[in-house]
Amino acid sequence: MKELKILLIVIFFALLTYWGVEPFAHSKMHKHVEDNKFSYVDLPPLTKKGDATRGKALVMGAGACVGCHSIKAAGIPAPMDPNTAAASYGVNPPDLSNVGALMDERFLAELIKNPTKALILEHKFDGKTRVFPMPSFMGAGGDKEQEVADMVAYLKKISNKEVSPKEAYVTSCGRCHANRYGKYEQIGFVPKTKSNIKTNQDIDLLKFKEKVADYQGNLAEYMGKLPPDLSIMIRARSEDFMKTFIEDPQSQLKGTAMPRVGLTNEGYEKVMKYLEETGDPSKPARDALGIKVIGFFVIFTILALLWKKSVWRDLH
Repeated sequence: MKELKILLIVIFFALLTYWGVEPFAHSKMHKHVEDNKFSYVDLPPLTKKGDATRGKALVMGAGACVGCHSIKAAGIPAPMDPNTAAASYGVNPPDLSNVGALMDERFLAELIKNPTKALILEHKFDGKTRVFPMPSFMGAGGDKEQEVADMVAYLKKISNKEVSPKEAYVTSCGRCHANRYGKYEQIGFVPKTKSNIKTNQDIDLLKFKEKVADYQGNLAEYMGKLPPDLSIMIRARSEDFMKTFIEDPQSQLKGTAMPRVGLTNEGYEKVMKYLEETGDPSKPARDALGIKVIGFFVIFTILALLWKKSVWRDLH
């Protein structure tokens, strides 16, 4: 029984370190920020019931959304290519096809009315020394709150299809962050092409890389520096950090140029799933193997104790 007691003591202190000491030490080294479960309580709720038909007319007309944004779900192409857009605005405006499914309606409404407040970028764009590229919607002559609610209703209506994790990433993060493991750059996925036999170089790939470099130059100037590649971010940062940083970047990094994305909890989970698929694809297999390893040690311990008892029973 002495060996069993020693084993239990070792297990006890190992678990104490894993679930007690390590989390405590981590909490002292890294500040803990409480998340708001993507509820955006700092933004006012919608007070009007939106009408998607009226909202479509506003998005296509007085709202002037399609002057900068594409809406592929409605057959509206982008008014300019990503590089031209980045040269004009600093970053390529997102396609609006999926925003209604991924983003909170409070956030969308405030984004239409007051972009810098919704994005928490008032410290970067004060409206005087630096003006945010997206203008505020000033209304179309009627009830502004109703008009905003109508536009949100339209964006939600056209986003009724199931958004994949890859699409969620592209819409929410892809215009600023590359993902090397996912073969994705800020202007799109790296093309699959064949090398030129004479030059042994892929001309189309070289042209793509040239466009990426041009886009990244404008993006770095707009943001202050080039946003990081997110290939291994899922392994470099804790789940708590990722959730609170995406929900409110200022909570973890005061003064950062990264905007609030406005994702719902479901939208956040889709983005994280894509980051796991690209940055840590072996996680499911590793988790499954971990259970088997624990089971092996449990069985091995039982067999070792029985073997010890059988061999040494005549000596006690």
